[in-house]
Amino acid sequence: MASKALTPSGERQSDAGRAKTALQSLNFFMADMQAGIGPFLGVFLQQRGWSTGPIGTVMTAGGVAGMIMTVPAGAFIDHTEKKRMVVIVTGICTVMASFLILLSQSAWVVTVSQVATAIAGAAIGPAVAGMTLGVVRQRGFNAQNGRNQAWNHAGNMIGAGLSGYLGWKFGMPAIFYLAAVFGVLAIASVLMIPEKAIDHRAARGLEAADDDTGSAGEGGKAEGFKALLRNKPMLILAAALACFHLGNGAMLPLYGLAVVGAGKGNAALFTAETVVVAQAVMIVASLLAMRMSAGKGYWLVLLISFAALPLRGFLAGTFIEHWGVWPVQALDGIGAGLQSVAVPGLVACLLDGTGRVNVGQGAVMTVQGVGASLSPAIGGWLAQELGYNIAFYILGSFAIVSVALWVGFAGTLRPACSGSRSQPKEQTA
Repeated sequence: MASKALTPSGERQSDAGRAKTALQSLNFFMADMQAGIGPFLGVFLQQRGWSTGPIGTVMTAGGVAGMIMTVPAGAFIDHTEKKRMVVIVTGICTVMASFLILLSQSAWVVTVSQVATAIAGAAIGPAVAGMTLGVVRQRGFNAQNGRNQAWNHAGNMIGAGLSGYLGWKFGMPAIFYLAAVFGVLAIASVLMIPEKAIDHRAARGLEAADDDTGSAGEGGKAEGFKALLRNKPMLILAAALACFHLGNGAMLPLYGLAVVGAGKGNAALFTAETVVVAQAVMIVASLLAMRMSAGKGYWLVLLISFAALPLRGFLAGTFIEHWGVWPVQALDGIGAGLQSVAVPGLVACLLDGTGRVNVGQGAVMTVQGVGASLSPAIGGWLAQELGYNIAFYILGSFAIVSVALWVGFAGTLRPACSGSRSQPKEQTA
């Protein structure tokens, strides 16, 4: 009888263990699902007679669609209990959208494909974050999200390397088939997550129980969307991220143009190098962020991530050389790698108990997208009018505003970033 009484707890632990492993696998293979064929699309279309203007237009259409959909997607993830199905549907849509471009390169087909891919990418991020929170809850989110992000960066790095090799060896269509394989494996990974391992109330920031038994409780009700606007640390975080991405978004493509334009690097090789260097550093940075957040909270992690961009801008503006990809992209890996863990973790912490965690994740993605989408236009005009060197210095300086906000409001932010909300709530009476 005693062993029978322990069975449900043991079964829950087994389900949670399988779910954690499957989440890591999903994050590895979903790299291509989030961006489709990504940076290779422009080259593919250029080879088929497209000029740079229309290529930029369809990419912008996808970016705008993704930005518009991130908050509604987060709201949907908060409400639905079919989170696994969301990932499956987005995976199928991404694969089909990519193959549409192989069948036809007409303007409307390519535009529809990019919009569909962007919408799918907007949904999959909150869906995976929600499932992770639902499996491990607040107290385990930081550690599991850190592992998830490390696997995601590894998937990006290996996917980019394989895409570059297959595209060089067999032609650009091979990249589409690789994306399809990654999509199928991502769908297989999400099917390995036991549905009963996901607590859908915890997944939206409403813990079903405060103890370790996992028994269902009444819990609270979801707050209104004003919960986001009333949360001062969330607003400061959004402003700091907007300034950071306003400078960061144009740095990589502009540095590539500067180096290749100066005749100091091969375009294809240099592009592959930038991705591999950054993603390799992101793997280490995400694991480091997981440990730092657990010990010191999220404030210091995000401060370091913001401070990396001014230094990156200084190095990019001072050394326009092929070897510059190593320090410039290593700093990109530090900033992006730390943020990939700290931002979702902090949002989940700040909105714990509101029932709007995934809306918050979507809102943050929107703010980051706005900054990143405006950055190339600003960087391009700065480079044209003032030269590449000055452009990099100015782009890097945008993050000084982020650092100033983060330090200036440290009194408000540090307690909120401590991660204390993730701890068991022992004294509520």
